[in-house]
Amino acid sequence: MQENRPPRGGWTRRQMLEAGALGAGAAAAGALGLTPGYGLAADVPMEFDGRSFQLAAPEPNPKRGGVLRYAITTRPPHFDLHQSGTINNLGAMGCLFDNLIRRDPRDSGQTIIPDLAHSWQISRDAKTYTFQLREGVQFHDGAELTAEDVKATYDRIQKPPQGVSIPRSVLFSAVESITAPDKLTIEFKLNAPRPVNFMMSAFASGWNVILRRKTLEDNNYNLRRVVNYPGTGPFRQVRRVENEVWVMERNPGYWNRGLPYLDGIEFYHALPFSPELGSAVLSNRVDYGRIMDPVSGRRIRANPQMSMAQYNQSVIQATWMNAKRGALADPRVRRAFNLALDKAVLVDVVKDVAPMQVGGFIYPFSDFATPIDELRKRPGYQPDPAAAVREARSLMQAAGHGRGVRGLDYVVRDVPTFKLWAQAVQAMLQQALNVECRLRTVVESVWFDDVNNGNYDLAVGAIVSTLLDPSDYFNAWYKTGGPQNYSNWSVPQFDALMPQIDSETDPAKRKALVRQAEMIMEENPPLLPISWEQIIDGYYNYVKGHNPKDYFGIYDVVRMDTMWLDK
Repeated sequence: MQENRPPRGGWTRRQMLEAGALGAGAAAAGALGLTPGYGLAADVPMEFDGRSFQLAAPEPNPKRGGVLRYAITTRPPHFDLHQSGTINNLGAMGCLFDNLIRRDPRDSGQTIIPDLAHSWQISRDAKTYTFQLREGVQFHDGAELTAEDVKATYDRIQKPPQGVSIPRSVLFSAVESITAPDKLTIEFKLNAPRPVNFMMSAFASGWNVILRRKTLEDNNYNLRRVVNYPGTGPFRQVRRVENEVWVMERNPGYWNRGLPYLDGIEFYHALPFSPELGSAVLSNRVDYGRIMDPVSGRRIRANPQMSMAQYNQSVIQATWMNAKRGALADPRVRRAFNLALDKAVLVDVVKDVAPMQVGGFIYPFSDFATPIDELRKRPGYQPDPAAAVREARSLMQAAGHGRGVRGLDYVVRDVPTFKLWAQAVQAMLQQALNVECRLRTVVESVWFDDVNNGNYDLAVGAIVSTLLDPSDYFNAWYKTGGPQNYSNWSVPQFDALMPQIDSETDPAKRKALVRQAEMIMEENPPLLPISWEQIIDGYYNYVKGHNPKDYFGIYDVVRMDTMWLDK
């Protein structure tokens, strides 16, 4: 077993990968119960000197110049990237910023590599994380990056000030202190150990971009209405036309002097899964399209000049239930609603619009999920829904709503899939339980405002997580007071399990705790899981420098600094 210390001058990429599998870092990781896989990084070295590491395109002799035309939804509810939870922000804004550390775009994000921090050390007790920053990095406004900027960024992420809500705060709940011992050193101390690859994956999240302290101070730490603020990233913002285009140009002062290759990027607004998005790619009005419909995907796959990638997405598609309002305050009613939905039919409803899969309250493609064959034996997931509907009617009768419920306000995000599902859910609840819903379709910003403020009965939409690990999304989506707990669901038994799930390092024991939490949610649902999303990317073969085939989600590898045009 080799000693996991960096060779003089830092590790090469190959040595870095080998160190994660063979070195002392892997031994320590094993002791903490780490499990490799996307969403959690492959085992991360406990100490890494990456001063000589330089990111470049994977192909030899990449060409410079040209403007990438990229089709993706770009209708943000606001402009504060940390507070956002939608690709409408990060899809276009990600290229303006850098992270402390990042995921490698060349291997679909499977590996963590240096970014603004070139090196790191993790203490033996896994309670202290120290990062060394690059010298001479500048923000777009010419200001020099220092550790105080990183500290201000993470102080806000970890403990958002009043009026600021950041979904990723739960990732750093164990952080006790953040200090900047000198201009280029940032140190995080934890109050208890957490799995190393969990913490490093949290730091590497594409959402956790580094901002300038002065930018935060000048705007009272809330950037929701600040359309353009400086990052350190490979591109700078030029102009934005609402619902049309977001234009970026190459940052000539980028700290990685070899990047980016492109002169600029034009992000064209196109609704996810829409025929218009597919048409834009197939007609070559754009070079790359993200979140495409399956029909367009099949046409792209059949074209030898194009490529298509399909991968799992870090999103649950669901209907939230306002647990503080009317009949929905009763757990029996919420379980009845969940049992009344034929989830296989809901997936089939959108099969030509969006690729989806059946699941419950846990990512169905993760190691923590109940196997699909076992899940299909439960009421609510069985191929024949008759038994589930009978139980649902019995629960409604016991709750005093045997004759149904009238006048529910069902808020629908203005996206084709949500509008289709809303009609299907409306029909299923009416037919099974005599529940009447009034559909109210709204734009994304209104949807998020209404669900955050509890101005709804039912609300169909989607939310994201950063990691596959339940310590991320269980805390954000389901725990009392979680930043994305839009149902205002609060169950003490569930909350009591969360510290145990967060701190347990034995994989088998941890999975058993997760299963207990899952069964609490089955009996007392925090939301109605509709399906779990997949993503289709379509692009022309001349778009190089990227590797989307094994992505998990669409939020970590969005900088486009290694992409180039072979034409």
